Amino acid sequence: MATIEQCREALHTLAARLEEHAARRASSITRTLHLSIPDLDAAFHGRLEQGRLVEIADGPAPDAAIRLTIASDDLIALVAGHLDFARAWATGQISLKASMADLFKLRSLL
Repeated sequence: MATIEQCREALHTLAARLEEHAARRASSITRTLHLSIPDLDAAFHGRLEQGRLVEIADGPAPDAAIRLTIASDDLIALVAGHLDFARAWATGQISLKASMADLFKLRSLL
């Protein structure tokens, strides 16, 4: 099981990766994101804005439009490129709750 600090670091790594490609992708999505990590009893939140992940902070975002649930080790593997998002979502390793329109927009970011 990964630590909370490792998960926080993974989120910042993901944010940096999204920042590198934000101009090229030019996604118009602006949504609050809630990330739940059940095995650590932890949560993070942030905002997706124009293809970037910003304002990452500890704690829940009860009114988030996009809700992601993932185990700590799976988050680390996903960000490291060892876990395919689509396959993990299809097999239930990752739970993603969002509107259909947001799902299509998120697909272009991942």
